[in-house]
Amino acid sequence: MALQAPCLLRAPAAHRSAPLRTTFSAPWSLRMPAPARRRPVARAATAARITMRVASKQAYICRDCGYIYNDRTPFDKLADNYFCPVCGAPKRRFRPYEPAVTKNANATDVRKARKEQLKKDEAIGQALPIAVVVGVVALAGLYFYLNNAYN
Repeated sequence: MALQAPCLLRAPAAHRSAPLRTTFSAPWSLRMPAPARRRPVARAATAARITMRVASKQAYICRDCGYIYNDRTPFDKLADNYFCPVCGAPKRRFRPYEPAVTKNANATDVRKARKEQLKKDEAIGQALPIAVVVGVVALAGLYFYLNNAYN
């Protein structure tokens, strides 16, 4: 049994696709046959769909038009240049929305009612500082009146 020197020359282009045989490989007749392919299993048409949902999903509401963002992509993962698809408000105008979100949450009439409620809530929030200032002025006036009346 003589040792053969490895061939450093490339095989012609016609023979490149065929695997190269060396003296170290087993003869072709002794190779193991390819494993038998399994037949595809017929699946029932009513097989359950497996979906992954985030348990603590947070909805966000546009403060300008009442649109609720409730998609699969978390709101924090959205790009900073995200805009409301209804009114075009930037991402910074969205706030977390706590109430349960229904399927028709973005219907036009439901969204308009939510927008009106948001305006009422913001109007109360804007009137609150004015009420505090009026109350402080009234207490100061009452203090000076009582201080001058009983001295």
